[in-house]
Parts: sequence; C-alpha cells; structure tokens
Amino acid sequence: MTIERREFMKRAGLIGGVAAAATTLPGCRRLFHPPPFRSPGLGSRPMLDCQASDSGIDHVVVVMMENRSFDHWLGWLADDDGYLDAGRRRYGHHFSIDGRQQQTIAGPNGPVHTAHVLDQAAEANPYRGCDHPDPGHGWDQGRAERDAGFLSPGSGNDEYATGYYLGEDLPFTSQLARRFTTFDRYHASLLGPTFPNREYLHSAQSGGTKDNTLPVATGGFEWETIWERLDRAGVSARYYYSDLPVLALWGTRVGGFLHPAADYFTDCAAGTLPSVSFIDPKFLGEGRTDDHPHADIRGGQGFVRDVFDAFVRSPHWHHGLFILTYDEWGGFFDHVPPPHFPDDRASAVDEDDFSQGGFRVPTVIASPFARPGFVDHDTYEHASVLRFLEWRFLGAPSHGPGRPGDSWFLTSRDRGAKNIGASLLSRRVTDDVGFDPAAIQLAPISPDCVGDVGGFALRAPSAPSVPEPPSDFQDAADSGYFEQVGAKILG
Repeated sequence: MTIERREFMKRAGLIGGVAAAATTLPGCRRLFHPPPFRSPGLGSRPMLDCQASDSGIDHVVVVMMENRSFDHWLGWLADDDGYLDAGRRRYGHHFSIDGRQQQTIAGPNGPVHTAHVLDQAAEANPYRGCDHPDPGHGWDQGRAERDAGFLSPGSGNDEYATGYYLGEDLPFTSQLARRFTTFDRYHASLLGPTFPNREYLHSAQSGGTKDNTLPVATGGFEWETIWERLDRAGVSARYYYSDLPVLALWGTRVGGFLHPAADYFTDCAAGTLPSVSFIDPKFLGEGRTDDHPHADIRGGQGFVRDVFDAFVRSPHWHHGLFILTYDEWGGFFDHVPPPHFPDDRASAVDEDDFSQGGFRVPTVIASPFARPGFVDHDTYEHASVLRFLEWRFLGAPSHGPGRPGDSWFLTSRDRGAKNIGASLLSRRVTDDVGFDPAAIQLAPISPDCVGDVGGFALRAPSAPSVPEPPSDFQDAADSGYFEQVGAKILG
C-alpha cells in the first residue's frame, strides 16, 4: 500500500499545522489558540489558557494498562441514559460519546454479531477468555484488521475479539468514567503491539521497532526519554513497577527512576510523591493485574482502584491529575478507523509507516480540575501525555508546534501531539471524587486458565551470551529469561 506525496508529507508533519504558537500570557488570560471547550455552568476558563506555572497541577500520575479497545471496554457509555442525561444537563443537548457495542462483523462463516462476554453461555471464564487465543494486535495483524475487519484472514482472531463488557462488569472503571473526563478519540500511538506503544509513551518513538524487541545487544535503547528531560529540568519523577520495569528497556541510565510499586503507596501516604509518577501493573505470572488476556479483569479493576484511591487520599490530590489509559487495542473490535499522526518515520510504504496510529483505547483523566461527566472528542495518542508534561514542566507551548529552533520536544510526534490537558479547567470543580474507591467491592480473581501462557510475545536480537527468548511473555517469565536479559541490559 502506498500513499500520495502530499499525504506522506502531511503524516511526517512537514506541511499543515506548522504555524508558530503564540506566546503564553501572564496569569490565566486568553491564548492565541482557544481550545473548543467552553462549558456552561462551570464558570472557569480552560487550564491551557493559563501559564503552566499557574495551572494548579503539581502532581501527575499515569497508569497504562494492557490490550483493550474503546468499543469493547467503554462503548456501553453510549447507551447509558443516566450518563447521557447528566451530560446534556451540564453541557447542552449535543452532548454525546462515540461508542458502538452493537455491531455486525464479517466472519469466515458469515456475519458475527458482537456480544456481551458474560452472556455467552459457552464461555468457561468470561473474565479471562480462557477458551480463546490472545486476539491479534501485532504490526501485520493490526493492518489486516484495519483493511478487512476484525475476523479477517491474518487478524489472528476468533469471536472472542468481538465480545464486549458492560459497566457493571467494570465496577471501578465505570464509576471513574462517569464521574470524570473520558476520551472517545484517544488512539494507540502505533498500529502495533505492547512495547512499541509503551516506548512512545516514554519517548515519542519506538526507535523503528515494530515488535516487542528487547535491546540486548546495546544494553538498552539509546534514544532520549521524557525521564531524562524531566531530570535535567529539576523535575522530580519516579517510575513504579509491579514486576517487569518497562522503563528498564533504556538500560542503566534510567535506573535511578525505578522504584517498586510498594513505594508508590508509601509515598502517597507520606505526601512525598514526585511531580511525575508512572505506575505499571503486574505483567507476569499468576495474579496478573494488567488486563491483558488471559488475566482476570477483576484483578485489573482492583489494581487501578487501589492506585487511584491512594492518590485521592494523599495530600497531592488537591493539585493532582490522574491519567488512566491502555497501551493498545489488543485486537478487540472498534468502529473508528485508526488515524495518522506526524512522525519522524512516516513512510509512503504502509508496512514501514510509523505515522499509522492504532485503534482507540479506553482513556480517562481524573482531577479536581477535570470536567465532571465530560467527553473530549479531539484526537489524542500516547504522546499527548508527554505534551502535557512538556507544557506543565518543560516550557512547551500549550498548543501547536512552537517556534523554529525550539527544543522542548523529543520527536515530531510529541511536537505535533494534542495536549491531553485541553479539557481541564483553570479552577477546581471540586475535590470530591463523588464515590469512595475503597468501598468498591470486587469478587476474588479466578484461577489462571488451564495451560495458560498468557502475556505478550517478546523478541530479542541474537546474542552469544543470551538465549533466544521463549515466544510468549509468560513462558519467558517462567523460564528465568528476564533475569538473564535484565542482567545484560541493567548490568
């Protein structure tokens, strides 16, 4: 598949939208680029109309889960009359959210109707999907799904990829989404798997990798991350990990940012969180909490609930922003075509085009400054999180690519990204969360699927002292492969 020269240049960010951004004015006066959100009844300007130092946000917590699409996970919001009615009262009769759970998808044996996973009698464990393969979400599988559908040849999918969950299946996420701000145009950065998308969250690129390659030969990826930029600017930052520290892909130079997840809860309680915190779920072994099939989704609900609850109960919530997102769509159905984004590795050859974004992923932001029960319809991706951090802490303009000669960005991806803080307000709506996260009760996690190898596939270049990795993430964990590779990368 090829594209016309003008379209290629647009994807690369070489034309269109390259006008210089206006200078930020003191206090909270209007900027040259007014965001489109002017909500009646809330009595406050958008946060991005302010100088970054006057934003009120001093602490940002980012949680990235695994492998769920928007329609599959949050599409039920479009059919939630109470949610829609409340939104129309606050924001006008045009309030809506673009979810579509009832779909018909072409299958190899005829049309397949999407279905509520828990209502399918044949499902042995609807919270895990034990009887099904992990839906396809690799580089080539994503393109097959984009071009020919989620059950097409090459998708790697069976009918599990056409199942969906309802709000009652997600006791914590449903309350968070109803209470705060949800995005119905937030996409994975790449139409590809886990690690490349997580690499975009940390660095606005994947270094040209299309799969879950481990950088054994180089002892870690060599390009720059947001973590080093924050550190040089004197901004405190910590990456908290439950088992596998994804940030360790960049080797020993990021070792000072790594902290076990237990430290996050201690830091919340003590009021000593850094300005920027990323915390990852448990990816490996029994009791995984990452939402990746075949993990029990109730484990993921418990993890995110506890992380959010600790933040809310900390002294930091008053000046805080909580961001919940997913790395990629995991092969599950979604009706919105994946867009293109400016990218240094944009290509006219589809197979090599890193400007190709992925399908939509569930994303919610929560903060005393967040619009309640709101839907942001602008187009975002993982670099949009970086763009907020760069605006708040590193001197980036709130909108637009900035001026010629600027150096606040990592790549053209974050330079061109929409700032995820565009819908936040310049004054607090309320510190009240509206529900008690700790009071949300969850059923115990079910036993692992029989014979499950779960997780996601990894790949490492051949190296004489490191064995070829097992094909599956969970097998890699069980075999001790990570210890061997970690020793090479982290020394």
